[in-house]
Amino acid sequence: MAGPRNVDFLEAGVDRDGRAGVRVAFDRRSRAEPAGPPAGPRRFVFLFGEALRFHPAAFPVCARETVERSGVPACPEGSLVGRGTSHLHPEGTADVYAVNARHANGLRGALVVIPASGTILELTWEKVTRPYRDRGYRWAFDEIVPPSDVAPGQRVGTRRFELTWGATHGPHSFATLAGAPRGKLRFGLWSEFVTARSRCRRPRPRCHGLTRDAIAPGPRPRSRGPDRARPRAPPPRCW
Repeated sequence: MAGPRNVDFLEAGVDRDGRAGVRVAFDRRSRAEPAGPPAGPRRFVFLFGEALRFHPAAFPVCARETVERSGVPACPEGSLVGRGTSHLHPEGTADVYAVNARHANGLRGALVVIPASGTILELTWEKVTRPYRDRGYRWAFDEIVPPSDVAPGQRVGTRRFELTWGATHGPHSFATLAGAPRGKLRFGLWSEFVTARSRCRRPRPRCHGLTRDAIAPGPRPRSRGPDRARPRAPPPRCW
């Protein structure tokens, strides 16, 4: 579809958490070419190298219902596993919080919460497959942005998004390094944006309340994200 080209630039770093673990910082900057605000996102996948290990089972979880009802402060102590800042377009910032979670389908993950906008994003832990596994990645945090009725040209993404994963709870660290890593640590970001859309011939499905499985994308493009399996019968797209 005709539309602007969105360009992402990623910086990542690792610091000690004061114990045996580490904190992993992602700093994503986004712009549109040839001009204009960053496009609205559809999906982000944070990629982590083989040397990193994560221990969500050692941390309390916070339910989405708790966040919706009372906010992040109501989550169990120790469930906050990340925080950062969202830089809005054209200016302004908002606090970002990540809490450890177990989703309704049983998968472990996190909730990324931006209280200023009322945004709650669900992320799941995924084991990466080829070609990402061959490039030295092991785990990924997969985030699918919920469908929106707002026209793509009116959706505005963030010009910068900082998020640091890592926390301690009792004797445990959320993220650790496995031994002495050889060479540089590997990090990556697989992103997808919506810049335009076309009218479907079939009646458009209702998107409200769709589950994660129900909003799986259609046939994969050549540049695949690190998904584990292709859905057998993808439903009509709601973007």
